[in-house]
Amino acid sequence: MLRDVYIKCRDRLKSGGIEAPDFEARCILEFVTGYDRTAQLIHCKDELPEEKKQLVNSITEKRSSRYPLQYLLHSWDFMGFPLSVGEGVLIPRDDTEVCVRLCLEYLKDKPNAEAIDLCSGSGAIAIALEKLGRAKTTAVEYSDEAFIFLKKNIKQNNCLINAVKGDIFICHTEFPDNAFDLIVSNPPYIRRSELPTLQAEVLFEPKTALDGGEDGLDFYRAIIRDWTPKLKKGGALVFELGEDQAETVGEMMIKHGFENIRTETDFGGCERAIIGFLALSSGR
Repeated sequence: MLRDVYIKCRDRLKSGGIEAPDFEARCILEFVTGYDRTAQLIHCKDELPEEKKQLVNSITEKRSSRYPLQYLLHSWDFMGFPLSVGEGVLIPRDDTEVCVRLCLEYLKDKPNAEAIDLCSGSGAIAIALEKLGRAKTTAVEYSDEAFIFLKKNIKQNNCLINAVKGDIFICHTEFPDNAFDLIVSNPPYIRRSELPTLQAEVLFEPKTALDGGEDGLDFYRAIIRDWTPKLKKGGALVFELGEDQAETVGEMMIKHGFENIRTETDFGGCERAIIGFLALSSGR
C-alpha cells in the first residue's frame, strides 16, 4: 500500500540522518505518484505498481547519502515559482526571499524600472523581480551549466528576462552607465577555507557558486567597484549576505557613494540582506 511505502521511505530517511524525513518522504512520493499530500491521504490504501516502488526506493537511498533532495526532484519552488534545478546550479533557498523582498519594496513605487541580477544562477531572483516587481530585468550568469537552467526557467515561467552569459568581473564594460534603477546579487560569499566544513548536501552544489575568495568578499568588492557606475543616481543596490558580512559590505557601499543603508534579518536573526541608494550627489 502507498502508506507502507511512505513509512518505509520516511524511516530510511530518518536512519540516514535527514532532518525532516516526514516532509521529504511526502515530496518523494508526490514526485513519483503525482499525488500531493491530500491525495496521498486519500489513496493511502492503494497498491503502488512495482516499478514505482523501486523508483521510490532508489530515490530514498540516494537521498540518504545526503545527495540534495532538490536535485533528485529536478525542481524546487521559490516564492511560488517552479524552478528546474540540477547539478551545476545553486539550489534556491528561502533565505534569498529576504533579499528579494527588499527589492520588491523598492520597486513598488518604480513603474518601468530597469533591474539587473548578477550571478543569477537558476534565475530565482530575476524571475521574482519580473513577475512580482514588474521590472524589466536582465540576468547575468557565468557558468555554462547554470546558464542552461537559467534559460530553461525563464522559458517555463513565461518571462521576458534578458539572459546574458558573462563574467561579472569583466562584462560590466558591455553595459552603459546610468542604465539601471536596481542592481541585485546573491553572489558567492563563503570563505574558501570554510567550504570543506559546509553541510554535506551543499558539497554537491557548484563550488563556483559558493566560493567568495579568501575572506568571502571578492564578489562584493567587484560589484560595488565596477557596477556602481551602471546604476542611476538614487538607484538601489541590494545584496544577499553571509553571516557577519553586513558591516563590512555596508562600509564598502558608503565609500562608493551609497547612503540610507539598511539590512534585513532572516528567520534565524542573521543580517541576510542589505540595501543602499546611490547618492544623487555622487560623482561616480
